[in-house]
Parts: sequence; structure tokens; C-alpha cells
Amino acid sequence: MRKLRIHLAIVALIGLLAPCSTVSAQKIFKDWPLGTDPAAIGLFVANHYVAGPFSNFGNPGPPQSITYPEVCTWYGALQFAKASGNKELTTKLIQRYEPFLAQSQSLVPKPDHVDHSVFGTIPLELYLQTNEAKYLDAGQSFADQQWQLPANPQPNQQELQSKGLSWQTRMWIDDMYMITILQVEAFRATGNKEYLDRAAHEMVVYLDAIQQPEGLFFHAADAPFLWGRGNGWVAAGMTELLSALPGNHADRARIMESYKKMMAALKKLQDKNYMWHQLLDDPNSFAETSCTAMFTFALVTGVKKGWLDEKEYGLPAKNAWTTLVKYINESGDIKDVCEGTNKRNDQQYYLNRSRVTGDLHGQAPVLWAAAALLAN
Repeated sequence: MRKLRIHLAIVALIGLLAPCSTVSAQKIFKDWPLGTDPAAIGLFVANHYVAGPFSNFGNPGPPQSITYPEVCTWYGALQFAKASGNKELTTKLIQRYEPFLAQSQSLVPKPDHVDHSVFGTIPLELYLQTNEAKYLDAGQSFADQQWQLPANPQPNQQELQSKGLSWQTRMWIDDMYMITILQVEAFRATGNKEYLDRAAHEMVVYLDAIQQPEGLFFHAADAPFLWGRGNGWVAAGMTELLSALPGNHADRARIMESYKKMMAALKKLQDKNYMWHQLLDDPNSFAETSCTAMFTFALVTGVKKGWLDEKEYGLPAKNAWTTLVKYINESGDIKDVCEGTNKRNDQQYYLNRSRVTGDLHGQAPVLWAAAALLAN
């Protein structure tokens, strides 16, 4: 632990000396304790990510196609590079896409599932940062196909489309980020309001169906457990969507209401060490880093954008960040990340999930949070 503290202190000092845009209107997100500065921590984690190979869910060998945790981490690193003004990091992240521009594109997922379609987020964000049409074409195709029925569609897929929903809809809370971020990025890249309307309508349907009275979410209707990272996906999805929705959008008030209700519930469940747990309502379940990072991202963004009162939510957000940093090891890996998790109607299943180190489910939201703390 002493070695880790010394390492992070050095990283933080270097980060303070490097040029970066850390302007924030909120006093609470300034004057960071040594070793916790978001500019330094984000750079440490992002450099570790970009230096590594494509992830395969922790399995040996390269993946068959790019995985959704890879996409989420890549997106987070791009957001951090933009927020910190780090052009060198941006260049490395752009170069990471080069294999997909070659004739062989075997690593590109087929847009046949929410976990695969989210890949389109990366070329869309690359377009936003480079203005190169080759990225827009690739990313927009994924966003469009998420609403275009496949050949020989199943009856349930046709029914979903008739309701204005993506045929990839599962009614799992994970989808509230996976579908949202792709459609929001397509809107950001094109200015086409249809993408935003899709994401907002989808979100409202999910909110009406599975948000619980106290503001939190079951993993699914048939998995009635307050899984930490699942709720993190929701929090991050609403945050991204609200950041894009104009004030006069028909669904904005409904989504903001649910966001604020969720943030209030989360504030009550933050433990004495400023973490959240694998099962949010079970303090005996382990303190889990991926959900803590996701909630930190949502809270920081809400305070900065004025959705949440700084006096009430600023300190919980800052404390969560400074505690989260303690879970980063000397290699830049985040510890105590819940392993990949399917839904199951079995509470013990969630309690028995392994805690892993370096899983991209945890690396990604640390970068989202760092970027949010640096963003103007």
C-alpha cells in the first residue's frame, strides 16, 4: 500500500505540472489531495489501457471481435483525452482503430445485439474528434441498424419495432447505457434529432417498466435484485442522454425526474468509506468499484451541469473519487471489479460473483469519471 501511495503521488505531481484543461465552476472539484488529481489518475489509467492488446473478457488470446467493455473503456479514454487536451493520447487512440480500416475487418462485431452494436460508439466519437467521414460512415451504420429489422425478423422483434423501440431491446438495465450511448453519439455526430428521440423514447419505456419506487432498478423484471453495476449502467446512460437532450425535449422532464430520484437513493446508500456495494441494499456484500465509478461519473456530471445541488451532492461525489483511487494498483488496474454478470433470479448468484482486477468493466468508468471531473 505504501508503494502504491508513493507511486500515485508521483503520478499526481507529474499531472499537476503537465498542461491540461481542469477548469471547473465548482469549488468542490478543486484542490485535490496528493495522489488523487483526476488529470494524473486519468492519464495513468488511459496510458495503461492504450498500451495493451484488445481485451477478451480476461480469457487468454485475442477476442473473436471487439467486446463491449473494450468499447466503453476506449470511449472513456477518448473522452479523457479530449477533456485533458492530450493530443498525444488522442493520436494513440485513433491509431488503435487502424486495424478496422484494413481490408480484413474480422474484429468488427456484427450489429446483431446491444453488446455488439455499441461498437459503433467508437467510430462516431473518432469522427467527432477528427471530422473524418470514414469514421462517421462506419458508426452511423451501427446506429441505423439498431432500429432496422434484420432479415427474417422474429415476431417479438416486429412487436418492439411497432412500439418505436429497437429490435435489440431486452429490458435489462444494461441496455439503458448500451443502446443510449450509441444513439446519443449518432445524434452528436450528425445533428439528426431522430437518434436522440429514439434514445429518449427507449429510456422512458425502461424507466416506466423497471424503476422501483425508491429510485433504483432491478436487473430485470425476472431478476429482482439491486445489482450495483447494473444500476451504474442506468445512471451513466441517463447522464449521457440528459447531457444531449435540449431543455424543451418532450421526454427530458421525465428522464430528469428519474435521474434525480436515483441520485437521491444512491446518496443514502453510499457507505462510510464512500463506496457502493455489489448489491446496493446489502451492506454485507462487497464494496464494488465499477458501480462506484459509474455513480461518481453520474454525480459529478450532475453537479457540474447544475442538475444536482453542489452542497448536497458535491462532497459525496468527491469522496467517492478519492476513495476509488485507492483501488488502483501500481500497474494502473482497478481492483474489486465484479466479473461479467448475466441476469439470474437468484440472489446468491450476485453475491458469489468474483472480484477481479483490471477488468475493463472497472477501467472504463474510472476514465468517464476522470473526464467528467476535468470537463468545463
